[in-house]
Amino acid sequence: MTEFLNTSIEYLKGVGPQRAQLLQSELGIFSFQDLLEHFPFRYLDRSTYHSVEEAPFADNYVQLKGKITGLREIGTGRHKKLFARFTDNTGSIDLVWFQGIQWIKPNLKPDIEYQIFGKPKLYVNQWNIPHPELAIYSEVRNKTGLQAFYPSTEKLTSKGLHSKGIEKLIGTLIPQFENKIPETLPEWILNEYHLLSRETAIRTIHQPNSEQDISSAKFRLKFEELFFLQLEMLLRKEVTSTKMKGFVFEEVGNVFNEFYSNHLPFNLTNAQKKVIKEIRKDFLSGKHMNRLLQGDVGSGKTLVALLTALIAIGNGYQVALMAPTEILASQHFESISGFLKDMDLKTALLIGSTKKTQRLQLHEKLISGELNLLIGTHALLEDVVQFKNLGLVVIDEQHRFGVAQRAKMWRKNTTPPHVLIMTATPIPRTLAMTFYGDLDVSVIDELPPGRKPISTIHRYESHRLRLFGFMKEQIALGRQVYVVYPLIKESETLDFNNLMDGFEAISRSFPMPNYQVSIVHGKMRPEDKDFEMQRFVKGETNIMVATTVIEVGVNVPNASVMVIESAERFGLSQLHQLRGRVGRGAEKSYCILMTGDKVSKEAQKRMETMVQTNDGFEISEVDLQLRGPGDLMGTQQSGVLNLKISNLSKDGQIVTLARETAKKILSDDPKIELPKNQILKNQIQRILKSKPNWGRIS
Repeated sequence: MTEFLNTSIEYLKGVGPQRAQLLQSELGIFSFQDLLEHFPFRYLDRSTYHSVEEAPFADNYVQLKGKITGLREIGTGRHKKLFARFTDNTGSIDLVWFQGIQWIKPNLKPDIEYQIFGKPKLYVNQWNIPHPELAIYSEVRNKTGLQAFYPSTEKLTSKGLHSKGIEKLIGTLIPQFENKIPETLPEWILNEYHLLSRETAIRTIHQPNSEQDISSAKFRLKFEELFFLQLEMLLRKEVTSTKMKGFVFEEVGNVFNEFYSNHLPFNLTNAQKKVIKEIRKDFLSGKHMNRLLQGDVGSGKTLVALLTALIAIGNGYQVALMAPTEILASQHFESISGFLKDMDLKTALLIGSTKKTQRLQLHEKLISGELNLLIGTHALLEDVVQFKNLGLVVIDEQHRFGVAQRAKMWRKNTTPPHVLIMTATPIPRTLAMTFYGDLDVSVIDELPPGRKPISTIHRYESHRLRLFGFMKEQIALGRQVYVVYPLIKESETLDFNNLMDGFEAISRSFPMPNYQVSIVHGKMRPEDKDFEMQRFVKGETNIMVATTVIEVGVNVPNASVMVIESAERFGLSQLHQLRGRVGRGAEKSYCILMTGDKVSKEAQKRMETMVQTNDGFEISEVDLQLRGPGDLMGTQQSGVLNLKISNLSKDGQIVTLARETAKKILSDDPKIELPKNQILKNQIQRILKSKPNWGRIS
């Protein structure tokens, strides 16, 4: 059975070596199974006919029945076009072809009733249907129903493998696979959830007879895909928590106690205390910790990470904290050094711009154990960076790191260090279950006392003078203002405000000596950037004009206004991150979203969401619906899943059902060895064999 599915696509009738190579390179279709798992992305009801009269006003594609009543050609050579007048009893519309005229024209006969299928478009102010599907009606009368549409590419289309061509190949393959597609789910699951067999589901998804058919086939295939993903993650989690031994940190330790009693800058929230207790429990268990810490902007994750690090240091171990950018790593270093300034602990920063002499000293101190805490970027992953006794790795904004990169930190000690992963990007529940299903999850869902909600306002370009007036009012009250732009230089193709023009406009409207304006962007020299940043931090400048370099890693309590220019250019999570730069002091804070006077529906939805809520988790759910999981998690993360039919932004209920089912199975049958689950054991073994074991440092 598997031999049939593994057959090279080259040997399917209608493919051959040239098309096979294209299918492989363009769509990753190497075998019969790959083709059968190239699922339709939508369907059209071919049982319905429109009239010519209503065709231009129909939604998307139309199907017509009528006769060709005239032909004409316009232009010459490569610019020649063929027009056919198509008529039914309500009127006429032109069919038009720009290519293949020499083959199409001889087949167009008058007084024969045709079925036409295509998408009406306006061409030179006249409605027509370009390159329609065309068939003699008497031959297709009984072939009505739902037509599947398949993803294709320009290269494939040029070789006849457009959606219709792929549909034809699948139609050739389907009659051959009877009793050749093995079942992957046990009978008891099929019965409990009323699922189609795998073979029936695959046949039905490609050739459905009704909307109910599509729904049943999709549910079966989505459940299977998500179920095995969850089962795999839960098994990896089980291996990590039971078989992977971790360092035991028996005591909270004097280092933690001294800091907590004498140097803690403010009282912990109950949410922070709860998370530290969860981490402490991991440290005492003898198992390896693999924990995700989620917390909204300003919730105090860094302080939790520091307290966690102090437990490890107090038990005689070293700690590494890795961040995705130099700015964020430097900010962590500055804030943590500030927390620890009165304690006898050695902390260092390792980033790409660290000088060679400093690196050599740092490497020596690491190996000798003199250095307690190393903070840095990808530079920490280099083989030359070796620790005496690394006990804990903290990874910040970890979706910005590749899986293999993170696994390198795992190998910095003979016994793998405990891992704490932090993210300030709230992750929707379905994504957390799917991308981080093999981790324990902690959530800081409470802001420190004194943090006031930020008022968010959407303003259009026509409100520019009102904005400047508001900024002057706030500056007069002693506040500071961020103004953030999406671009550094003017783009020829994008008509958006850019940083330099904005800086000049603000400098004119806020002239010296009454106002001082700073500018910061990613292309400045580090020392110039630091100089400007420090001027703003010290309150020497009133306005900071910047790109998104200030998205993370800047803490200025006196800054109470965040103006985001061309806000329609930003995703929701980035808008939320930028908003989190204000609201850090005792004063009322504002975030003003500036957009052009006309914005798309999606951009309008983003602006409305930001205005309505400060809840990062609520925002993340809307972001998931608008952008999908790939954009939220980054390509390095989303590529790991390689989902063929499921959509995490729409299939949350199936994700939950799949996970609950997988948990129930492992609870009743931890080693998956009961006879009723044999089919699952075989399938999961195939899956695990085909993947590298990166899961243990997810």
